[in-house]
Amino acid sequence: MKSAAKSSYHYLWPFLNDQRSWFVVTFICVIGYVITMPILPYLAKRASGAIAEGNLGQTAYWLSFAMADFVVQSAFLYGQRVGAAKASLNLVLAVRKRVYGNLHRLGIDYFASAQTGDLSYRLTEDTERIGEVTFKMSQQFISCVLQIVVLAGYIFYLNWQLSLTGVVVAPVVAVLIGLFGKRQLSLSRRNQSSIADLSSLLTEVFGSIRIVQAFAAQDYEVARFAKQAKVNRDARYRSEYLTSLQYPAVGLLEALSVMLLFMVGAWQISLGNLESGDFVAFLTALALLIAPIDLSIQNYNLYKQTEASAERVFELMNLKPTLVEQPGAIALPRITGKVHYQNVRFGYRDIGSNDDSLANTADIYEPVLTDLDLQVSPGEVVALVGPSGAGKTTVVNLLARFYDPQIGQILVDGVDIKTVTITSLRHQIGIVPQETTLFSGTIAQNIAYGQTELDYAAIEAAAKVANAHDFISQFSQGYHTWVGERGTNFSGGQRQRIAIARAILLNPRILILDEATSALDPESEALVQEALERAMQNRTVFIIAHRLSTVRQADRILFLEKGKILESGTHPELLSKGGRYAQFYTQQFDAPAAVPE
Repeated sequence: MKSAAKSSYHYLWPFLNDQRSWFVVTFICVIGYVITMPILPYLAKRASGAIAEGNLGQTAYWLSFAMADFVVQSAFLYGQRVGAAKASLNLVLAVRKRVYGNLHRLGIDYFASAQTGDLSYRLTEDTERIGEVTFKMSQQFISCVLQIVVLAGYIFYLNWQLSLTGVVVAPVVAVLIGLFGKRQLSLSRRNQSSIADLSSLLTEVFGSIRIVQAFAAQDYEVARFAKQAKVNRDARYRSEYLTSLQYPAVGLLEALSVMLLFMVGAWQISLGNLESGDFVAFLTALALLIAPIDLSIQNYNLYKQTEASAERVFELMNLKPTLVEQPGAIALPRITGKVHYQNVRFGYRDIGSNDDSLANTADIYEPVLTDLDLQVSPGEVVALVGPSGAGKTTVVNLLARFYDPQIGQILVDGVDIKTVTITSLRHQIGIVPQETTLFSGTIAQNIAYGQTELDYAAIEAAAKVANAHDFISQFSQGYHTWVGERGTNFSGGQRQRIAIARAILLNPRILILDEATSALDPESEALVQEALERAMQNRTVFIIAHRLSTVRQADRILFLEKGKILESGTHPELLSKGGRYAQFYTQQFDAPAAVPE
């Protein structure tokens, strides 16, 4: 978060500078608009004199000039709105791209605790508010301030004694607006936070709607939503209540100043210090001042309210990744698939620790892996089994460099993975997760995820290896079939085979199978298992599985518990030992631990 002394708006300066040409156009049009403003009171004075004389020709003459002035003002108003709109929309686009890009540089450790609904709200609504305040401040606020200065100068020129009446009230109005603005910022922070929480709740519930309905928890979720919506309503009400107080208070001061002006004006006319025509011009200029003053108040309120949105957006932009490439990192050349974990220790950071000065010490980490030493040969199939929390998934997460170990090294073909670019490493590792994620787009785009140019021959070849080609061909649009959100229009087995094809298309030397068949029915599992066996050929493979039936054919099975490898060997070897793997096998199949014939 930003420091209390500095506004988050200062992060906008680079983006504002990029749009300086459009802001120049806007400012030129604002100047032109403001310059034409004082002409109207002068024309009103001349027209009122002609009307008083009953001179119809002169009246029409001066009114035609007034109409021309309106036309010129409208042209300048059009220019300033177009320029401000272009600048603010470009700024919003640039901010969104920068923030979204920075989020993608963060590690999965950040997203493990971040609320997706909150992130979505910051990238959409909060950035939209920044664009709105940029538009209003460049197009309206600056114009209004200049109008106030020019018109105030004009009325001082007409009669300084009369003008001093308004000057007496102005400081009181300014102090009042400042106090209201400070309070508005505080309330807006609460309001934005409550809206983000509400958005996160909706994202969570709609993403798990089947679970909600399966547990008949609709009333529970409605009550939870109503509670959060009430928090948002209360926060919004306090903000609107403050605004409702502000306008009458300022309006009362404005009305008081107008009454005083009429009294002083009548007094000046009675003394002969002011002509009635000048008083008409004065009142016209005063009437023209009301709109820019009101707009200035509105824009200032918007400015203070949006500061909370700016804090939330630029907080994301300033986040630093915990995992970064070393300076001079090289691209990892094509590998054979040899992997070596050298005395690796790793732990997830203790959530209760906020001391960044201890970031490199072991004291703030919950240990997951302890002194892991493992060598895997090219083309070897290694299965990782053990109870939940043993560290199986952590082993492969470290290989893909989703995290870095606190101690030790991981080598691929003898190269420390910390010394190579993350992209070149991950392009040589294929992952088939337990929960398959499909994205909105065609089947072909999902198989070739992350690629801008689609090679349909390669896509089809990968799908055939993954046992996906046959069911894809049954769709009327084949590989161009549209995949709905999260792929809910496909069965679990179909989604998994598309995920296998996605991994195969990369032609990785290392393949990670994370519980790839655990959630499938027997028929789908058979198809997926057949696809996996083809995909595993000539690759180094890491299999994570709770179902031991899927790992019997592995070249080596590692039994992990409490972050350590307790046993290592083939399926028959581990059963014959009668150790922890044999106990696991017995519990899972409810049969004596014996070496199969």
